[in-house]
Amino acid sequence: MRMYDIIHKKRIGQELSREEIRFFLQGYVEGTVPDYQASALLMAIFFQGMTQRETAALTLEMAASGDQADLSAIPGIKVDKHSTGGVGDKTSLVIGPIAAACGAKIAKMSGRGLGHTGGTVDKLESIPGLRTDLPREMFFKIVNETGLAMIGQSGNLCPADKKLYALRDVTATVESIPLIASSIMSKKLAAGADAILLDVKVGTGAFMKTPEDAEALAQEMVRIGCQVGRKTIALITDMDMPLGRNIGNSLEVLEACEVLRGRGDPRLRALCLELGAHMVYLAQEAETLETAREKARQAVDSGRAFQKFCQMAAAQGGDVSCLQEEKGLPLSQMRWEVKMPETGFLTRIDAEVCGLAAVELGAGRETKESEIDLGAGIVLLKNTGDYAQAGEPIAYLYAQNRGRCLRGEERLLSALQVGSKQPAPHPLVLKQIEA
Repeated sequence: MRMYDIIHKKRIGQELSREEIRFFLQGYVEGTVPDYQASALLMAIFFQGMTQRETAALTLEMAASGDQADLSAIPGIKVDKHSTGGVGDKTSLVIGPIAAACGAKIAKMSGRGLGHTGGTVDKLESIPGLRTDLPREMFFKIVNETGLAMIGQSGNLCPADKKLYALRDVTATVESIPLIASSIMSKKLAAGADAILLDVKVGTGAFMKTPEDAEALAQEMVRIGCQVGRKTIALITDMDMPLGRNIGNSLEVLEACEVLRGRGDPRLRALCLELGAHMVYLAQEAETLETAREKARQAVDSGRAFQKFCQMAAAQGGDVSCLQEEKGLPLSQMRWEVKMPETGFLTRIDAEVCGLAAVELGAGRETKESEIDLGAGIVLLKNTGDYAQAGEPIAYLYAQNRGRCLRGEERLLSALQVGSKQPAPHPLVLKQIEA
């Protein structure tokens, strides 16, 4: 078998066999397939696409290229959730405790943030003392005792995907539905869950900018999950405006706690209850989605979901006193007020630009090696659809110095559009995709 023949076969639009895909991935990980041949194959896939069978094979082979978690030591159905990324998206911090409070088992491996999208691991590590680098035995023990643990991804989880993604990033081959779907699903399969919930974001703050692209990606990932025997459901959700009011690691943990206490931004609460209900349903802790929705609401309103989050944080070494209202998490030393530039309705707040403003404040990474300020970020006092007078405070910025605040303010103000008429509300869940 030769890489030349595999590249040529895909270039003319023919279907690759699983053996050919395995040959390519193994060779690329081991270093016998050079970057220029891998790049050529990726570009051929970008233009020719992949069949469902090819995409499933690519996913399985990437999942098999490194460590694969065996969660059999945890009884019951293990459910995982993946979001394609957004601004202010702290849903994992809320829906994991909701599902666990309803009896589901959540053994979640999460990533760090890069660019304008945040990472669950960074948010969790803003809780003093909390560890996300737990050994496997402790990880399993916490899930068995509390129903919930969230840790960082293994260093050798899907090494083929890590190498391919880095290459796609510099060869203009990122925007390929089969390559995106296989990248996401390979990590979910390697993480060992029995069922998978996908939150596919669409809008300015999301990777997928149009509903059509988001639906195509969701359908591809659901097909992959079902082909390999994992019950998979995808929800396509709005990311044209920031989710909730807080953007930044410590700030998002504080807002997640507000929702878990039964309060917080109504839009964020509604989405978390819907996602949490789907996790309960996938875990077979409710016979219908409507029953699951009611169980999720009860878990929040009774305080059990917040207690579950505190149990998990304490078990992972976190100082849970910082999650209580009277103490709170440490924030950056400077708080800066942003005022409404003119009177009217906020007809739009561009989610991506808000995310970039948070990066200016120090809350996000510009490269994987960048240090972040866990206490930096934005608190939106007003969001899309709200009315404000000129000069009225519309946001607080947190950063370590005045220069960062000035840059963050300039970026945030560029995200705003003001008009005389209140815009129509954005639908929160656009579509549900099942097999």
